[in-house]
Amino acid sequence: MGVIVVKMGGVASDNLDAAFFDQIKTWQSQGKQVVIVHGGGYYISEMMQRLGQEVHIQNGLRVTDAGTLEITRMVLLGQVQPLITTKFLAEGFHALGLSAGSDQLIQGDFLNQGELGFVGQVSQVNQALLTILLEKAHIPIIAPLGITKEGQWLNINADEVACKVASALQAEALYLLTDVPGIRKQDEWLTRVSVEQVSQLVAEKVVTGGMLPKLASAQTALEAGVTAVYITNSIASQGTELYYQECLQLEA
Repeated sequence: MGVIVVKMGGVASDNLDAAFFDQIKTWQSQGKQVVIVHGGGYYISEMMQRLGQEVHIQNGLRVTDAGTLEITRMVLLGQVQPLITTKFLAEGFHALGLSAGSDQLIQGDFLNQGELGFVGQVSQVNQALLTILLEKAHIPIIAPLGITKEGQWLNINADEVACKVASALQAEALYLLTDVPGIRKQDEWLTRVSVEQVSQLVAEKVVTGGMLPKLASAQTALEAGVTAVYITNSIASQGTELYYQECLQLEA
């Protein structure tokens, strides 16, 4: 029974349409187990601006001081996750909203405390908890937050969380949903990009901003055994597939 992990942005939660849920139902009818990891950057920035707080983004990551961390937790766990979970429940799915506080689901370490503050990286995923839930046909809906061994909450890039979850579950496919159909070079949407090509795309500034941590996390997932990674704006479309040059084909 294969696992499919879908990372969706916070804005995407406003646009969950019939086609999205039809694809989830199709996967489940095929015996697939589905995990959702959600972001919420748009709503976090919106709330910070409403509260008069400055937004600082560095290489696609939100610089997070103590106040920003509290706003991030409030928005992700109090606004975005309930919206997504409610929509899944309305479609008849057995969905559960989860965070780092759910039996230490996502353990993390500081990424660069001096420059980024309370921004973390995933050190461990509670794979056993997710496996139990998936075996009961639940769809875990996970917020991108972590907790250190000392109990400090951390803001973690949602793409990284999705990739680490996919790696822990040895997923057969990982979909990183974004607001564009994939990676665009000049006037062409790229259908396949090898990890060997990524550094060149970065040097050419074809890949910038939030796509940088997305590609880095996707590469890590492939190295950890995830079969295929897709960067796309729809789970019904494969968008841009990230693969290893030596691999002849990655199965969806």
